[in-house]
Amino acid sequence: MDLKKHIRHVPDFPKPGILFYDISTLLAHAAAWHEALDRLTEALRPYQPDLLVGIESRGFLVAAPLADRLGTGFIMVRKRGKLPGEVIRHAYDLEYGQDVIEIQAEAIQPGQRVVVLDDLLATGGTMAAAVTLLQKVGAEVAAIGCLIELTFLRGRDRVDMPVHSLLSYDS
Repeated sequence: MDLKKHIRHVPDFPKPGILFYDISTLLAHAAAWHEALDRLTEALRPYQPDLLVGIESRGFLVAAPLADRLGTGFIMVRKRGKLPGEVIRHAYDLEYGQDVIEIQAEAIQPGQRVVVLDDLLATGGTMAAAVTLLQKVGAEVAAIGCLIELTFLRGRDRVDMPVHSLLSYDS
């Protein structure tokens, strides 16, 4: 199945000059979504993760069903102020400013193997920040997974572990 046929391209969203790769059309097509999950499951199974980590918010859509398929737990990395209880924060630089991501302090035990998931890997800034945060709390980050990778932005160069993407776009 050609999964690219199920990704909608939305020009000038969220701002002029940006081409948005919309996964909602993939999610809405049962057979295509099932196939995408099957492929990611097989790509990530060899890493034998204890937990899957989803990055807010579309990463949750990928990580949660994969965790069920792989028989692992699922945890969230979220933007500041979205998680209850004690959290561990990591601030990181954006093109114009800074952002902060958080994880619940008790979510990961030191040495647990994790795979980090998001819907799309572009410049890699948020993914690299999530990896740093996870390593800070003692996780062993085994791999990265995503539905879409914009290879021309070289986001995989910002992480030092295997990256598995189902679909790649070169421009």
